[in-house]
Amino acid sequence: GCGWVIWRDEEALPQELVFNVDYLGGQIGTFAINFSRPAGQVIAQYYEFLRLGREGYTKVQNASYQVAAYLADEIAKLGPYEFICTGRPDEGIPAVCFKLKDGEDPGYTLYDLSERLRLRGWQVPAFTLGGEATDIVVMRIMCRRGFEMDFAELLLEDYKASLKYLSDHPKLQGIAQQNSFKHT
Repeated sequence: GCGWVIWRDEEALPQELVFNVDYLGGQIGTFAINFSRPAGQVIAQYYEFLRLGREGYTKVQNASYQVAAYLADEIAKLGPYEFICTGRPDEGIPAVCFKLKDGEDPGYTLYDLSERLRLRGWQVPAFTLGGEATDIVVMRIMCRRGFEMDFAELLLEDYKASLKYLSDHPKLQGIAQQNSFKHT
């Protein structure tokens, strides 16, 4: 079935339906009904399965895993990071997720680094985990289809340039978390 609910304006929307989530370094309010999505993406994925077959789809996914693992290995060389996910198939999806090692102070926060990368055109969010881990700040890089090694190299160049900037400008650090980009 399909249904709609329309509110006249924001004030008419019951606040108990709205919850805030960390998204790309900022807070955004949402009242989307979980698991209620259009079917277009399911149909597109079914088409991809038919067109590529299992072997072709496996190649596509493995390429994403290779890029993610490469990024994790290279980023590990650049700072005092503890990895939650290194993008390898046995860990789940092709994503890299890390935090600063406990007790380490590289002279910047992950919010600062995320902001510098955003200024260079990348969306690499820094955000706090949920539940009982709200004091843990992580960064996440999703490696999806089409994000290939050439893009990974460009990201790493900008990552290194961002670290250099943060090292050269210590007085500006700590600003990004307070003045994070707002999505609303």
